[in-house]
Amino acid sequence: MNKLSREEFRRQKDLEAARKAGTAPAEVDEETGKDINPHIPQYISAAPWYIDSGKVSLSHQRNLLKQVEETPWYERGAKAGEAPRKFRKGACENCGSMTHKTKECMERPRKVGAKWTNKDIMPDEMVQDVQTSWDGKRDRWNGYDPTEHMRQIDEFDLVDQERRKARAAELEEKLKAGDVPQEEVEESLDEDKYAEQADMPGQKIDTKTRTSIRNLRIREDTAKYLRNLNLESAHYDPKTRSMRDNPYRDREQDPTAVPFAGDNFVRYTGDVTKMNQLQLFAWEASQRGGGDVHVQSNPTQADLLYREFQQKKEKVKDTVKESILDRYGGVEHLQAPPKELLLAQTENYVEYSRAGRVIKGQERAKVKSRYLEDTYLNNHTSVWGSWWKDGKWGYSCCHSHVRNSYCTGETGKEAAKALPVMQEEPERRSMLPPATTTDKAKKRKANGATLGEGEIELDSARLEAAMKEEERRKRSRVNEREQGYVSGAVGDVSEEELEAYRRLRQHADDPLAGYVDTEA
Repeated sequence: MNKLSREEFRRQKDLEAARKAGTAPAEVDEETGKDINPHIPQYISAAPWYIDSGKVSLSHQRNLLKQVEETPWYERGAKAGEAPRKFRKGACENCGSMTHKTKECMERPRKVGAKWTNKDIMPDEMVQDVQTSWDGKRDRWNGYDPTEHMRQIDEFDLVDQERRKARAAELEEKLKAGDVPQEEVEESLDEDKYAEQADMPGQKIDTKTRTSIRNLRIREDTAKYLRNLNLESAHYDPKTRSMRDNPYRDREQDPTAVPFAGDNFVRYTGDVTKMNQLQLFAWEASQRGGGDVHVQSNPTQADLLYREFQQKKEKVKDTVKESILDRYGGVEHLQAPPKELLLAQTENYVEYSRAGRVIKGQERAKVKSRYLEDTYLNNHTSVWGSWWKDGKWGYSCCHSHVRNSYCTGETGKEAAKALPVMQEEPERRSMLPPATTTDKAKKRKANGATLGEGEIELDSARLEAAMKEEERRKRSRVNEREQGYVSGAVGDVSEEELEAYRRLRQHADDPLAGYVDTEA
């Protein structure tokens, strides 16, 4: 299509607007001669480039799918005309037809051809020039007449009816002669009916011998690849016609409840494993020279030998186990609880798929709680929060109020009981070694006494003076950073000075440390 100029494009738009308004006549379809609705959008009225004929038409919208015409075929047995009376030169020497040569003749070879007898000359065949497509040439059913098959069905039905009539007449003659009882005659008359009911798909019933021949595959059965049409389902091997996995595994059902659970399910269920073990035993016995054991030829003997072998094997295991225990001992270890309880471990093999489903083995039981249960840390025998005293939680096994501490057992309980007694008698314990006088220190060192042990003698005058000195020191607020580390200017600390420091020291965990009495 040539590119329109600006003036031609403006005229075309004006014409379209006039046609829509009704002032200009509508376009006419060149193929049908009908008017084209001007309100049809351009993307519908314009033909694609690959089928554009250059004409104004909507044929590309009307006939998108052409009707499939029947493929022409040869007319079987059609003759061109009547048979000639005399033989013609160049005709077939056998039948006298002009449309083929003697080598191409399809008639029965005559003892004396029509060329010499000039009798029974066949008419000429109709030579047809059938033009077929590429698919028509390769169509194996091209030219097939379905009515021919119906003729065969009718013929078989007539033969079957005649066979039944002949059999009924034969049975009536035997009944008149008294050779066959009445009950057997009635059963024989209904034999065809029962045979039709027993003629299941994939079976061929022989009414004379009353035997059935089963085919390898029942055509009416659902094919394995049609069990589950999902592409991610079990793989189907068309060469061996096998589907090893379960096609219904997405439903998470019991394999025994589905109609087909895969070929591997059949191989590993029932008595298949026992049969495989028996076959393996027969092979090993023949290799070791233990006799001619054959499962197929003599299965009873193979089964009895396999049971005897298993019993002897268990006896050998028991004797070896007893001999080892008698020599080395260790019977008490065999009576221990299972490893699953001792180590919280197991050797059960579990295999999962990509989606998280269990393929082999037993799935692990789901945890009922998000927290670890029945786990004790740091030698504790109880959990945190099993003990409560004075507004604090702790462990009931050691009465400890410190979380994640190491358990001390009964010793911790005794220490917790002695703690209030030590807090009620502050005069009898001290945090630093006594240094009141040099003689007292020497005596304590000689006796091997430590801080807080023994009787402490305090001078009331010295204690009062020491408390005043400690108050004065706190009021001066001397910066401890300006003093030297372990300054020797203080000298030995007496018991009175230590007691004054202890009494006036402010505890960080004292709930009344910051209390100020405003009413005083």
